[in-house]
Amino acid sequence: MTLRELLLKTRSYRRFYQDETIGAGDLKEIVENVRFTPSAANKQPLKFVIVTDASMGGKIFALLKWAAYLKDWDGPGPGERPSAYIVMLGNRKASPYIDGDYGIAMQTILLSAVEKGYGGCLIASYDKEKVRQLLDIPEELELSVVIALGKPKEEVVIDTAEDGDIKYWRDENRVHHVPKRSLEELIYKEV
Repeated sequence: MTLRELLLKTRSYRRFYQDETIGAGDLKEIVENVRFTPSAANKQPLKFVIVTDASMGGKIFALLKWAAYLKDWDGPGPGERPSAYIVMLGNRKASPYIDGDYGIAMQTILLSAVEKGYGGCLIASYDKEKVRQLLDIPEELELSVVIALGKPKEEVVIDTAEDGDIKYWRDENRVHHVPKRSLEELIYKEV
């Protein structure tokens, strides 16, 4: 698979085949790919919590907020929930440039998941303090995103954004549409 093909398949999936589990070995391989990515000043300030236990996953699921643009949808229903999670943590004192590390790690995890036949969704809107308590995360580590993972159960397509409208939406067949700005909109200038 080319990088472009991998990128086109790496979408934010929000419905999964919940009964298709992801083993800890696959999650460790996905996280291990982060080891080989650039890190500002090579500080490597990130840590990860891998969650495969269904009971713990259910507790985490209850603390997440799904799809802000889909006002009439509370998230995936029973049987469509993620089967695993990766919680990304960081030590901001270890690196003032941690935000770049977060971004590289997030993309690497999602690409790695798709390469293995899974899909994921980055979730930044969740009850961080309750997740901290649930997973016994020390105060010196900040919580970044929860990455929900599983075997995708939905179709996600890329559309061209019309009139600057980038809000994702679902059609009557539950196909998830993601408008993307055109290349011409992205390039500020050519010199």
